[in-house]
Amino acid sequence: MQEANIANGKKPLRDRLPISTKIFYSLGTAVDMWGLWLYASVAFAVFNMYLGVAPWLVGLALTLIRVFDAIVDPLVGWFSDNLRSRHGRRRPFILIAGILSGLSLPILFLVSPSWAEMKFLGVSVMFWYMILSNMIYIPIISSFTVPYYSLSNEMSPDYEERTSIMAYRSMAQKIAELGNFYALRFTNLAWFLIPGTGQKNVLLGLQVYSAILGIVMAVLAIIIFFRVKERYYEKVVVKVKEKISILSSFGATLKCKPFRQMVVMGGAFILSTSMVGSLGYYATVFYVAGGDKIVGDNWQFWMGVAFMLGGLIGVPFHAVLSHKIGKREAAVVACLIGICGYGGSWFLYTPKILWLQTVASCLMGMCAASLWMLHSSIGADIIDYDELNTHERREGSFTACASYILKLGNSLGYYFSGLILTWAGFTWKLKVQAPETIFWIRSSLAFLPIVGLIIAIIFVMRVPLTKRKSEEIRKQLEARRGTV
Repeated sequence: MQEANIANGKKPLRDRLPISTKIFYSLGTAVDMWGLWLYASVAFAVFNMYLGVAPWLVGLALTLIRVFDAIVDPLVGWFSDNLRSRHGRRRPFILIAGILSGLSLPILFLVSPSWAEMKFLGVSVMFWYMILSNMIYIPIISSFTVPYYSLSNEMSPDYEERTSIMAYRSMAQKIAELGNFYALRFTNLAWFLIPGTGQKNVLLGLQVYSAILGIVMAVLAIIIFFRVKERYYEKVVVKVKEKISILSSFGATLKCKPFRQMVVMGGAFILSTSMVGSLGYYATVFYVAGGDKIVGDNWQFWMGVAFMLGGLIGVPFHAVLSHKIGKREAAVVACLIGICGYGGSWFLYTPKILWLQTVASCLMGMCAASLWMLHSSIGADIIDYDELNTHERREGSFTACASYILKLGNSLGYYFSGLILTWAGFTWKLKVQAPETIFWIRSSLAFLPIVGLIIAIIFVMRVPLTKRKSEEIRKQLEARRGTV
């Protein structure tokens, strides 16, 4: 049942932002999606299928990369919270790190097939390159993503407008994510086919592709710097002269019970879906496409299109739904759609009707985009709840702490993906995999995410910040420190 939009007998005014501001802000999702998630989306295809690195090693590398990423994020969040400059706390990071992350993106793929048989400390040199190149790159991209996502929590104090901001961001994210799905299809272009072999030069294709995306990333960072302002900075942040201690900051963050509940909700979803995220590609190539990698890569692109369309449909639908029934209840609906998508993949991934797999991908995209939009919108309400109790605005700490937990879950998911492929008996040199290998890939893809989504439903319904409660918190804050 929708709660009344009235607190203490007074109807609060909607605090709307110009549509142009929300559009310019949402452009930053492309920097995040390409800088942080392009690599993860193609790593198994490049390093396992093309270069022959064992799948468990690829999974382990992605796990260690995300763990390192999760360690870097809190430091960036703390620096961002404490920065005082004439351009604010977040925008200097967004400008500098955004440009650098774009220009340095190609270094992640500067390997050579001649290294395939080389080993260091008994392990493939490719594995060590994955680790070292990302240790250089991750602090750069994290210096963009943490301040960027922190900024979204500062753009409006309004309960409904926060969902609108996150909706614009989520829809832009779905469009940008298409770039990740297109990456392998880009390598199918005639320019990257090796003459006389019918095989493609995946590495060269991705080096060119990442360079193109990197230039776009740098341009988008510049646009955001000049077109999006920090609303809370002058009226709230600069009045606080004492720097926030990194240890007390994260200790206080984790003491916030609603925040812990949302972290469990997001962690359950990300762990269960990332655990099988790569398996969808393997199911497409080796089950639906019968082992034809070029056909599989082409269908992977259309799966990305369907995933994007699902997000573009789901985000506005759930934004309206959250206005009518509440953010928590809308999140439950998103989870139920995800259960239908992942569970339905058992029937919809079929070599008899290849396009049916796009239906599953559409439902998965609808769930993911909507759930993360609502997760972020509820997170902004939680930061107000924390400010009421601690008298501090710590968007960077909350963003980084949530990122730490979610990326840890994501990293474990990648590791389990590699283990599942190894345990299932996947062999990269075989075009046709054993029936039992296909069975375990398909069953894992269909059923493991359902467990995570059920846990997500349980914990999101425990969050106590309803619409009425959030509006009461806003009134108390504005009475204490004024409007922003």
